[in-house]
Amino acid sequence: MAGQKKTSRRRIAHGELFASQQRFQKAFTASPDLMTISTWEQGRCLDCNESFLRATGYQRDEVLGHTSVELRFWPEAKDRFNFLKLLEEGGRIRDLPVNFLTKSGEMRTGLLSAEVIEVTGQRSILTVTKDLTEYRKLEEQLRLSQRMEAIGRLAGGVAHDFNNLLTVISGSCLQLLGALEAGDPRRLLVEEIQQAGDRAALLTRQLLAFGRRQVLAPRLMDLNEVVRNAERILRRLLGEDIDLVTVLSSEMALVQIDPGQVEQVILNLAVNARDAMPHGGKLTIETAGLDLDEPYATAHPPLRAGAYVMLAVSDTGCGISAEIQAHIFEPFFTTKSAGQGTGLGLAMVYGIVKQSGGFIWVYSEVGHGTSFKIYLPCAGQASRLELAKEAAPLAPGASPGGETVLVVEDEDAVRRLVGRTLAAGGYRHLEASNGEEALEICAKSGETVRLLITDVLMPRMGGPELAKRLEVLYPALQTLYISGYTDETIVHHGVERGISFLQKPFTPDRLLRMVREVLDGPEKS
Repeated sequence: MAGQKKTSRRRIAHGELFASQQRFQKAFTASPDLMTISTWEQGRCLDCNESFLRATGYQRDEVLGHTSVELRFWPEAKDRFNFLKLLEEGGRIRDLPVNFLTKSGEMRTGLLSAEVIEVTGQRSILTVTKDLTEYRKLEEQLRLSQRMEAIGRLAGGVAHDFNNLLTVISGSCLQLLGALEAGDPRRLLVEEIQQAGDRAALLTRQLLAFGRRQVLAPRLMDLNEVVRNAERILRRLLGEDIDLVTVLSSEMALVQIDPGQVEQVILNLAVNARDAMPHGGKLTIETAGLDLDEPYATAHPPLRAGAYVMLAVSDTGCGISAEIQAHIFEPFFTTKSAGQGTGLGLAMVYGIVKQSGGFIWVYSEVGHGTSFKIYLPCAGQASRLELAKEAAPLAPGASPGGETVLVVEDEDAVRRLVGRTLAAGGYRHLEASNGEEALEICAKSGETVRLLITDVLMPRMGGPELAKRLEVLYPALQTLYISGYTDETIVHHGVERGISFLQKPFTPDRLLRMVREVLDGPEKS
């Protein structure tokens, strides 16, 4: 009787052990984490799950029976030694940050947990690795986005006052240059001031581009044409020791972009490529239409599946290390020596691409060159006739006919500059420093105002409100808004997208052309 009870207990224990082993095997097989069982001494793999094979790219027969050294799992030999030391000391490891290599040599990152177990009387190790590579990428993209937001807010905050100053500096310089004789020695000083103003304006645009807060003027464009236009500049810029090759899509690469900004992207990437090839090399600019599927988009977050036009700029230069690649789009980050770069070029590229609804990736290997790939949403298969109509320049319009223009600007220096420019262009003009003063002047002057040039944000009464009130007096009134603030800010303050808008800083010539375009535009019904 006692023997039967012992036999029964052994059967129950054996059954429970078998059930436990089955549960472990199911958990081992189905786990999303990378799991392996290996020997202690050599790290020879006894078993691994499907998640391990998917993450590392190996086939099962390439793993079983092979050591971690043979598989090059650990980036360095000391990594396994340190791992074994920790495991020996504690008997187990929980969430140890590790890097590991795949079959292709890709470095991935994760959290490793391990425990000493016994398999058929042999001391072995059970490891569970949570692959955090994609999570880290998303985390880094979030941090970059937050840095972009911070610098963008800073840029937007100073843009208004800074752009007012630059408008006056640049505009006054141009007017002064027009008044000086060609041989006047003072021209050199004025030109130096003008050039400094231009550089300051570029710096502001770079900051705004990085923060995605600049005003873009997107239109339907064939990206191939943008590349061809940039190519003419690049051939002079790159020098004879750089072989420039363009490989353009055989079909029209239609995208909705600001052509000037995308040209800046190409020029910035090309200049960086030139600097990476001090002894000469090859620079290739390529366009292609692509349909990106869900698996590709999933592997390249935050890309979304769909039709894109790719712009690739590739060089055969010195390449970029993985450590530097992690920071190249950050503002003010540069590997160039002092005075050789601001660290805003690639930040500007990143901002323009993102603001245009696109995505950018960099592929590089030290000693083997670099390729920047930009994906812009495809604008669809528009006809060449539709493209020509969209891209055609506005008619120059008639010469000034003495129309009366009302200038309302709370910054005195800017208002005076605009007044001088209009007078030199043959227009009659009235000036006011705020909306209430403008209404009083119009009530007393008896003039028929054809055009209102107004700042968007002013004390007590902003430009949009003033325009509505003046339209009661002048039903055919046209309005041209000017502002040193960004697109995001002026839309928030009641200015609709698509209206006539001139971003500060602007030149006198640009102002006169814009005035003519608005006056010659469609009349209000």
